[in-house]
Amino acid sequence: MPAGISGNAGSGAENDRDLLSALTGNQASQERAVAYRTRRVVAASLGVMQEQKAGRRRGRSLALVSILLVILAMGPFVWRVTDDIIGGEHWSDMATQTSLWVCILLPAVLAAALVAGWLRRES
Repeated sequence: MPAGISGNAGSGAENDRDLLSALTGNQASQERAVAYRTRRVVAASLGVMQEQKAGRRRGRSLALVSILLVILAMGPFVWRVTDDIIGGEHWSDMATQTSLWVCILLPAVLAAALVAGWLRRES
């Protein structure tokens, strides 16, 4: 740009030098270095975010599998307790009491494990 057009006669020559420097690519190495650093930071951030997402997904799937296993393991015990109660069996029968305790304690242990895992992840 000519100095008379820019409105400020003192900075016209400086603007010309900056324009020529940008057009000839003298600052390209600085811009390239900034672009490489930015690309590395973004790639590292993406990797960290993907690892966190995979960890959350793994934790959810582990909790779901443990709940399903407990439900499958409790099935026969629930069936036995239900059958004994409907059939009019004695509550003091050892097999009925054992099945009843399993039906009470197994979900409690699972809930305690899930709460402990949740608290450990939060801290």
